[in-house]
Amino acid sequence: MKSTRVRVILAVAAAGVALTACSPTQAGAAAIVGGERISSNQLDGNVREFEAALAKANVSASQLQFPGSVPQVVLFQLASAKQYTQVAESRGITATEAEIDQVIAAAGGQAKYEQQMLQQAIAPSQSRDFTRAKLMMTKLMAKYGGGTDQAALQRGQQQAIKDLQTVRISWNPRYGQINAQPSQEQPSLFLDSGRFGASPATAASQ
Repeated sequence: MKSTRVRVILAVAAAGVALTACSPTQAGAAAIVGGERISSNQLDGNVREFEAALAKANVSASQLQFPGSVPQVVLFQLASAKQYTQVAESRGITATEAEIDQVIAAAGGQAKYEQQMLQQAIAPSQSRDFTRAKLMMTKLMAKYGGGTDQAALQRGQQQAIKDLQTVRISWNPRYGQINAQPSQEQPSLFLDSGRFGASPATAASQ
């Protein structure tokens, strides 16, 4: 598996879109996305599954150079997928199972696709939901941009970013404080790594 920095669903995180450091109001929540809860138990299960899949693939998290600890990046991807799905659905955008199957087939099949998803901090059981979120957001950008070419998607992204601001994400502070403006000097998703220890980028700067 090729080592790479985690790639989020879209590049909107760099603009601090719809991210807030407010503490979730529901006990036991790792994050709350537009009122939808991601429980700490759910996150823990995804982290265990992801780490087991990495071990099976003989890949370490350090090789992937994630901009944060494994729990942080897994949580970020779970929350982002929910945010994108909620926004797209509210605008009447859907993605069919057949469309998801086409994406997986184009990547070389389920096994290869799941390997690719590991590079993005996605546990195997979440790969279809993650793909659905990507498809739906791409469709939304194409709708706003008037086409599916790169220029149209870039035009549509600006409106999609505005839409994402309507669905807020509240993060449990135990996972850190969200970095609303990632930069080359400070690429970490979370500024305070909380109980999970310093992220690679943070540790390197200390």
